[in-house]
Amino acid sequence: MPSLSESPELSRRGLLKIGLCAGAFLSTAGLAASLSGCSAGHPASGFAVLQDNDLPFLRALIPVMLEGAVSAEKMPAASEQTLASLDHSLNHLSPEMLKLTRQLFDVLAMGITRGPLTGIWGRWENATDTQIHAFLERWENSYLSLLRMGHASLLQLVMMAWYNRAEAWVHCGYPGPPKI
Repeated sequence: MPSLSESPELSRRGLLKIGLCAGAFLSTAGLAASLSGCSAGHPASGFAVLQDNDLPFLRALIPVMLEGAVSAEKMPAASEQTLASLDHSLNHLSPEMLKLTRQLFDVLAMGITRGPLTGIWGRWENATDTQIHAFLERWENSYLSLLRMGHASLLQLVMMAWYNRAEAWVHCGYPGPPKI
């Protein structure tokens, strides 16, 4: 497979143009989310940081990311525990990091940006595991570094939230912190 620099269809200049257009698109979407009040919301009931518009996306994403680490019968509880752990972690982020995470969540929650960026045109609640896998793979392998960074952020947030919990340690063979 030729590298991007060897590909005749995509020059450096073309890649920069695409990157600038994507950056402008995401900035505009973030601004639209801010102006429409998406990111100005209050935490959902029972959460310190996560908002109501974050929950459908995260409740669809978490089980897909935890596949293989959690049995099907334990998945609903594991998903909710991971959501609680994620909320706790977000509550302890620096204001700037939280702002960036909010922007990512807002872009994924808004239908106008969700469809073109993820390929999931309907509501998150109706997305199949296959569609979510395709979205994650699309972002992981994107030639746009912004989408690759978004994928890495989602992966790190969810995995740290899950593996921060004692229930997850058995799966990876971690005996837990040393007893003092």
